[in-house]
Amino acid sequence: MAIIGGGPGGLYAAALLKRLDPTREITVWERNAPDDTFGFGVVLSDETLGGIEHADPVVYEAMQRDFVRWDDIDIVHRNNRHTSGGHGFAALGRKRLLEILHNRCHTLGVELRFTTEAPYPAWLSETYDLVIAADGVNSSTREAYARFFRPRVTAHRNRYIWLAADFAFDAFRFEIAETEHGVMQLHGYPYAPDASTVIIEMREEVWQAAGFDEPDTHESIDRCAKIFADALRGRPLRSNKSAWTTFRTVVNERWSYGNVVLLGDAAHTAHFSIGSGTKLAVEDALALAACLEEQPSLAEALTAYEEERKPVVASTQRAARASLEWFENLGFHLDQPPRQFAFNLLTRSRRVTHDNLRLRDARFTGAVEREFGCPPGTPPMFTPFRLRGLTLRNRVVVSPMDMYSATDGVPGDFHLVHLGARALGGAGLVMTEMVCVSAEGRITPGCTGLYTGRQAESWKRITEFVHAQAPGTAIGVQLGHSGRKGSTKLMWEGIDEPLPDGNWPLVAASPLPYRPDSQIPRQLSRAQLSGIREQFTSAAWRAARAGFDLLELHCAHGYLLSGFLSPLTNHRTDVYGGSLERRLRFPLEVFDAVRGVWPEEKPMTVRISATDWAEGGTTAEDAVEIARAFAAHGVDAIDVSTGQVVAEERPEYGRSYQTPFADRIRHEIRVPVIAVGAISSWDDVNSLILAGRTDLCALARPHLYDPNWTLHAAAEQGYEGPGAGWPAPYRAGSRRPQTGRTDAPKPRLTLDQTPT
Repeated sequence: MAIIGGGPGGLYAAALLKRLDPTREITVWERNAPDDTFGFGVVLSDETLGGIEHADPVVYEAMQRDFVRWDDIDIVHRNNRHTSGGHGFAALGRKRLLEILHNRCHTLGVELRFTTEAPYPAWLSETYDLVIAADGVNSSTREAYARFFRPRVTAHRNRYIWLAADFAFDAFRFEIAETEHGVMQLHGYPYAPDASTVIIEMREEVWQAAGFDEPDTHESIDRCAKIFADALRGRPLRSNKSAWTTFRTVVNERWSYGNVVLLGDAAHTAHFSIGSGTKLAVEDALALAACLEEQPSLAEALTAYEEERKPVVASTQRAARASLEWFENLGFHLDQPPRQFAFNLLTRSRRVTHDNLRLRDARFTGAVEREFGCPPGTPPMFTPFRLRGLTLRNRVVVSPMDMYSATDGVPGDFHLVHLGARALGGAGLVMTEMVCVSAEGRITPGCTGLYTGRQAESWKRITEFVHAQAPGTAIGVQLGHSGRKGSTKLMWEGIDEPLPDGNWPLVAASPLPYRPDSQIPRQLSRAQLSGIREQFTSAAWRAARAGFDLLELHCAHGYLLSGFLSPLTNHRTDVYGGSLERRLRFPLEVFDAVRGVWPEEKPMTVRISATDWAEGGTTAEDAVEIARAFAAHGVDAIDVSTGQVVAEERPEYGRSYQTPFADRIRHEIRVPVIAVGAISSWDDVNSLILAGRTDLCALARPHLYDPNWTLHAAAEQGYEGPGAGWPAPYRAGSRRPQTGRTDAPKPRLTLDQTPT
């Protein structure tokens, strides 16, 4: 076996594989000398350490003797220091870790070739049975086989530098400095009794404005020490061939080709703000060694290794990206109350949550809740929220969900049961599906409408049920027009596929089909635009008569009004096309017309797609300006969704993946927002609300899975206050049912515990 790269991942893989089978001939090539190292301290989680302990107690015992352990995280901002405990960190010097692994490899008989460049990967592949490429973020092996691994390397906008200080922080420390050039941040943690790792980070434009782009790195390091003198106790910072750089996220479609396999940073990277790349590399080594033991052939072992590790790494990378982007956009949060700012920072990756922090440090979390305004014993999600004349009893919204179950646009018994059940389930606000303003504005033949009196009467039946049987729950209507995405099959018959017959003509901002097989819409004339505007106002008037509490204008997901907003779908050359200001013109005209007939005391929201997830489309910056325009016209809240505008989109899915767009709009425009998108647990809702990233959370699939989702969330948190009133017939079910015991998973790789 050949291992390219003598970092912790490559060395640990060598030691494990040799221990599993002493007859293996394993050679490690490392271009640097054995006492060379870059960086300073390495942080490892309890989970990773547990895997090391079970797989090789000799390595674990040697590491444990040098661990520095601590529990606290300090956040220092505007002379306020807030501490959260119970986190449990372990770190040691990178140089010491390499010494331990060198000794272990020597003892086991691994051949270590220092100050030696590895032979070309193709030669190694022909000469050895297995080649492990652990040659880091700049992997030459990955580049040599790029057409097979298909790597994507994304550079990010912050500059940072790894440094050290000759004293030990007593906690993991985050400190914010607001300088004349912009915001800078320090990340620091101890790795020895007398030493700490210090990372200084800032936006590229701040870095340039501060003059750190000058070639004299030593001078910039001295300046950093002065800027963060309080955190450093007046001590200097030292370098180890340190240089300012930008973080790069590495993703590979495949991790192996033939008998060559990637490990650690060669395969993937995750931003340093959520942990150590060494942690991921060590876990890769554990999994690879286990798969080679378990599988009957090399090919099957490498496939199993990739199948096991890729989902874990992808999840870590999503969390890392959320953390990275939070620090890139740190300036948005600076004016938050001090404790909320600290909570926001701690939960930035979406992995650490409100409930998790409460378990770790109830005192800190309780202080954040009190500062937020939570009454005693009230989770954040059950605090009320006011929009114009409407007070919602909690922060949960049943998101609009197209049911495609109407006849001639008339909502029937299905809709009564569907919406009524979710209203009884305790949400603060229940939204209808997109209700179409004309027959030609339907998505499918099964869509509901508000363009006839019969439809309005049927909706009135539903709103009256909600108001009578679920007092305290508001019901809102979402008005929209399908545009170029209309005249399609019911979702379960073929989403976005054209009807085989019975089609109706489509209209849009521009004559562009949604998919190659879609109907080509007609470009709307000025006269037709006036007609559609009247359709919206007529529908809004009927909605008011039907008794809805809130109206949302659908300007997202590629439907008609959204089609005007995106440059990918609006190619007009008149006053309704071109610049963003002109693309906004028709949606704003419709908004103003609807607001003019909608009751003054009732709120009106707008749903937007904050990005098209496609090159050349709406960007997050555009979304801020779109939200700003609607806010200037009197919108009460922005419902922030993304995508579904063009068929070729490439969304970056993940837990709460759309909430950063809502967060940005909320903090830049100071307008209430509704966050949507893979918010699946009440813990997510509490975390997002308490961190100040959103005002309301809209959930769809969880309410399909459980119509009583909000009531069950209250029961699971032991909450019985006014934010979640159980209907009298349901009160017997307000206690959480008992559950059976579940056992923790066994260690991934357990070897003979007799030291060898």
